[in-house]
Amino acid sequence: MLAQKMYSVDYENQADISVFVVDYANQADLKVFKEDYSNQADGNNGLWFFTDYANQADKKIFFVKYQNQSDLKIFFVKYRNEAGWQKNAKKHLLY
Repeated sequence: MLAQKMYSVDYENQADISVFVVDYANQADLKVFKEDYSNQADGNNGLWFFTDYANQADKKIFFVKYQNQSDLKIFFVKYRNEAGWQKNAKKHLLY
């Protein structure tokens, strides 16, 4: 898989993984940078592009309200070079 194209679904049962956005980078499994274009999202390293349609996505994700409901904890970063895995144990979720 070259790209990490994500689609945010409305219901948890539609999702491949459930995601919780943490308040601080050091709490995250993965630090994520949102790309503007799909061709910039590359590899399993936290560079995500959000698609308009589910069938365009590599993974469908659902944002949960509580940390203990999530498969993956993420933190959105401001800069591309900050993205990446902090805890490799969860890396398999996005392959």
